[in-house]
Amino acid sequence: MAQQTNVYHVEPLRSMEEIEEMKLAIKRGNKSKPKRSGLAKRDVLLFLMGINTGLRVNDLVRLQVRDVQQKDVVTIREGKTNKKRKINIGMLQQEIIAFIEGKQADDYLFSSQKGNKAITTTQVYRILNDAADLLGRDDVGTHTMRKTFGYHHYKQFKDVAILQEIFNHVAPSITMRYIGIRQDEINESLRHFRLG
Repeated sequence: MAQQTNVYHVEPLRSMEEIEEMKLAIKRGNKSKPKRSGLAKRDVLLFLMGINTGLRVNDLVRLQVRDVQQKDVVTIREGKTNKKRKINIGMLQQEIIAFIEGKQADDYLFSSQKGNKAITTTQVYRILNDAADLLGRDDVGTHTMRKTFGYHHYKQFKDVAILQEIFNHVAPSITMRYIGIRQDEINESLRHFRLG
């Protein structure tokens, strides 16, 4: 069984270029033969849902077609916290509509190749890890999607309080460290620092 990299070693994708590279690597896969079209579409949509919603991977894999069908906002009960959360998915409607065409309402959105079962979090890790290997990265795991969401949300809105609430963290400092902003700020502050 694949083991996930430490949550704090896993990094967000900090640029749109890195996100596009990851999408292409996920679509291609890291095997000797190209990934089947249906799997490539599933895996890319899963990645897009992860980086655009900030959902934990265990909540992503539990989604069913009915949860996202003809909806811009989805209400879920988070597995880890058992709290209800409203998730905006309107930005992905085109991709979702194309992907769920012909699927039944009770099908898992991200189903396994082995019947109507959800893919496992381990499978998601392998998908992301294969793509990361192709890109020569060792800092990608399932938390990369959530951290990427948080990193870019913070960069755009500069509101750690909203992110803290979204992520259900107890302190802003935890949120900043989780998304990698604190280390970026430290690095920037030391860039031109010199004594003597």
